[in-house]
Amino acid sequence: MSTRRLFMKQALLSTGALVMNIPVFAAAREAGLKLSLAQWSFHRMLQSGKLDHLDFAAKAKNEFGIDAVEYVNGFFGGKTMNFKEAAKNQNYLNEVLKRSKDAGVFNHLIMVDEEGSLALPNDKERLQAVDNHKKWIEAARFLGCLTVRVNLHGDGETNAKKTASIDSLARLGEFASTMNINVVVENHGSDSSKGFWVAEVMKQVNKPNVGTLPDFGNFCISHPWGTTQEGCQEEYDRYKGLGELLPFAKGVSAKTYDFDAKGEQPIMDYKRLIDIVKKSGFKGYIGIEFEGVKGDEEEGVRKTIALLERYL
Repeated sequence: MSTRRLFMKQALLSTGALVMNIPVFAAAREAGLKLSLAQWSFHRMLQSGKLDHLDFAAKAKNEFGIDAVEYVNGFFGGKTMNFKEAAKNQNYLNEVLKRSKDAGVFNHLIMVDEEGSLALPNDKERLQAVDNHKKWIEAARFLGCLTVRVNLHGDGETNAKKTASIDSLARLGEFASTMNINVVVENHGSDSSKGFWVAEVMKQVNKPNVGTLPDFGNFCISHPWGTTQEGCQEEYDRYKGLGELLPFAKGVSAKTYDFDAKGEQPIMDYKRLIDIVKKSGFKGYIGIEFEGVKGDEEEGVRKTIALLERYL
């Protein structure tokens, strides 16, 4: 009898995350959405070595019941190799794929940073950045991903950056189209945090596999990465910006920062943001991404799931 009770206890613990998250999955399905978990939610754990990149997919499934993940390229390789080397290391990519398959997790997206500026008017440097991104598109294809997220960073005059961005995305979109991969832009600081500016870029690129990844949080124009949690000097209207980016969206990042005592986001109206997504007609993955600086990251993810359940 004691052995049977122990077995039942272990079974319940192993499926606890799945049971806990059934309501949010049902709510997402009703809204025509699917849930994914962004690796950046655990960036402190990954940077400290408490969590290894290779264990992320299993963590998403076993602890949170989420079966689709969004990787960050900078965490590839862990402590064993540089992330840029990991993108081309077949043995390492094989292990990433094996771990995700073993966990029953779909590799949805790779977020690509630190590979050069795609909005830089200097053609020589920008075209090198375009080439730098290609290895991640190839890695995404190998891992079975649908999408690669890029940034439109770069110094220069706004219109010159727009012209440069259009050319960069057209090149990457063409390259990625042969592998059935989407290339998406996240609002991530400077001009890219202006919804209308990115929308104009999308209209000019005009490729079916090039789109956006609207992020609820990154609408600070004056911050290099767009975060609004640290006091923003110049902020773009996040609700207006979200609406401008959604027509081109191939995913949505449901960003959260530190929570208040009521389980809400003090600096943004989360219900309003979710309502904008639902009313837009967007169908696809909505990524859970906790970026708080104070709270425990695992608890932050759980609170984000609860918030999505509340408003979906």
